[in-house]
Amino acid sequence: MFDTVLIANRGEIAVRVANTLGRMGIRSVAVYSDADAGARHVRAADTAVRIGPAAARESYLSLERIIEAALATGAQAVHPGYGFLAENEAFARACAEAGLVFVGPPPSAINAMGDKIRAKQTVMAAGVPVVPGRTEPGMSDVDIVDAVGEIGYPVLLKPSAGGGGKGMRLVTEPEQLRPAIESARREAAGSFGDDTLLVERFVQRPRHIEIQVLADNHGGAVHLGERECSLQRRHQKIIEEAPSPLLDEETRQRMGLSAVDAARSVGYSGAGTVEFIVSYDRPDEFFFMEMNTRLQVEHPVTELITGLDLVEQQLLVAAGQPLAFGQQDVVLTGHAVEARVYAEDPASGFLPTGGQLLVLDEPTRRLRVDSGVSQGSSVSSDYDPMLAKYIAHGATRDEALRRLRAGLGEAVVLGVTTNIPFLRALLADEDVVAGRLDTGLVERKLDELVGGQTPDHVLIAAAAERALALEPTGAVVDPWDVPGGWRIGARGWTTWQVRAPGREPVQVRLRGRARAAEVALADAEPVAVSAHWDGDNLVVRQGGSTRSYRCARDGSVTWIGADGAAWPLTETERLAAARHDAAGVVGGAVSSPMPGTVLLVKVSPGEQVSAGQALVVVEAMKMEHTVVAPIDGLVAELAVHAGQQVRLGQQLAVVAPQQE
Repeated sequence: MFDTVLIANRGEIAVRVANTLGRMGIRSVAVYSDADAGARHVRAADTAVRIGPAAARESYLSLERIIEAALATGAQAVHPGYGFLAENEAFARACAEAGLVFVGPPPSAINAMGDKIRAKQTVMAAGVPVVPGRTEPGMSDVDIVDAVGEIGYPVLLKPSAGGGGKGMRLVTEPEQLRPAIESARREAAGSFGDDTLLVERFVQRPRHIEIQVLADNHGGAVHLGERECSLQRRHQKIIEEAPSPLLDEETRQRMGLSAVDAARSVGYSGAGTVEFIVSYDRPDEFFFMEMNTRLQVEHPVTELITGLDLVEQQLLVAAGQPLAFGQQDVVLTGHAVEARVYAEDPASGFLPTGGQLLVLDEPTRRLRVDSGVSQGSSVSSDYDPMLAKYIAHGATRDEALRRLRAGLGEAVVLGVTTNIPFLRALLADEDVVAGRLDTGLVERKLDELVGGQTPDHVLIAAAAERALALEPTGAVVDPWDVPGGWRIGARGWTTWQVRAPGREPVQVRLRGRARAAEVALADAEPVAVSAHWDGDNLVVRQGGSTRSYRCARDGSVTWIGADGAAWPLTETERLAAARHDAAGVVGGAVSSPMPGTVLLVKVSPGEQVSAGQALVVVEAMKMEHTVVAPIDGLVAELAVHAGQQVRLGQQLAVVAPQQE
């Protein structure tokens, strides 16, 4: 076995690999960019090496710098995690040339499965069923249009060189096809350096079910059951579970054997995942989609139902050891469900968010938590917005779902908007609870699943927190600059306006001390409130109910958290009393809906535009967002250029109404 292993990754997967290495008595080496100098994965490893600036191309995607770090620290092997270089054939070859063991499959297998076109052709020859479509290399735009004419709508455009939903486009009508090809090629080239596309029939109400395989270098290969990954947003998974509530034992075994055949067809070794698409209405019919030649994000659910540590198995195989068990020894026990916690705003189309984690309490009582962050961590647009994975295991599916919902409700994340409330709502949805899943469920039910306006009790809690903050404990400082100030003991009202998610600015009035205060929202009658601190918890009594909250301040924003949700409350005067809508529009101006990079500027100053016309394309975390004109008019101001970094809310352009 190896003495030292370098982890060529960051975030939660780097922490997770370091934990297994530590348990096995193997020295771990972390690598980090300038943006990650104080990151959790750096502290989790025995040794850490700086490999470059924040940009991934100059750090985590630099083959040369990572191999230099491995050789300098005496590592014998490199574990790539997932993402970055995990499925990079050139990196696997470079490791071998440097005398390092790549903890993954041989380069030939990465090559065969890394190209979706070649992968389909390979597994078809092995007798594995595939989705009807056209997969010829180098298809032009005209070839794709012709292919769609043969296949018929709806179709799915997919990049040949990568996965994760990046560059994937569903096309349902002819007029969508050409723009979809252009957009898919652009995103594929930016994500994978290759704009080759394939096209295949879109299976109606599809379910995404994948099989975990494990193979050694001595001819041994097994499957470890399936994972259901049908709950997705933007073609990316958010909830995964094992086993699938859809499959019976006979189908499970057939699918598992097909997955093993697919792995053997390319001489695979190590841990890998074969992904299938299954019709909701015909669960006995499945088609090969692709093979991920690496560890999957969702591998913990398989670990919990099999009792195996998949990272340990990867290391044993990479060290040349045969599998210590056969297919007959694989037993699935209970049910496991995983939720991916992202720094993103579901109410804004799941756009990435950012900021500093002012307060972070992750649940551990009921759940396994694989986390890559800690309190004080900064979340930026440099990398993927996933913060952690929460995984529950139970004797039954209902028990696992119940534990995961409860655990998510115990989480406290203040300073960054997350998808936790959305995840709780999704896990409580009647179709999810019943196991009636498909990849379009989230999109169909999004309005029901995304939280509404900030509840009144949260605004009342903020007022109570303000009352406590202004109690005489020395110097009195009001971070919201309340007009008129505050005089302890006075019976006058202190008033301010607050913008809260999902509602118009609301006037909040406060009178009295925290132990016996009155709070009124807008023109409503005042309510009696009593508040005190219990450790880090703000305890507020209103009427016959008592609630606990967590609070944190970030400049003019006060964060209030409860039941897994968090609300940023901001003084509206600091927003210059401008009218904002969900698309980032302020009057005739448009602003960036997320921190990121300007990918394209599609108009020129003075150009006449129509409402809804594309103005600027902003990209963050390999996701594109098109900002459109809010009104008919002329482009009066263009404040950005292609390649420019922009902040959340930064003005991009101004469209002035055309004078008649």
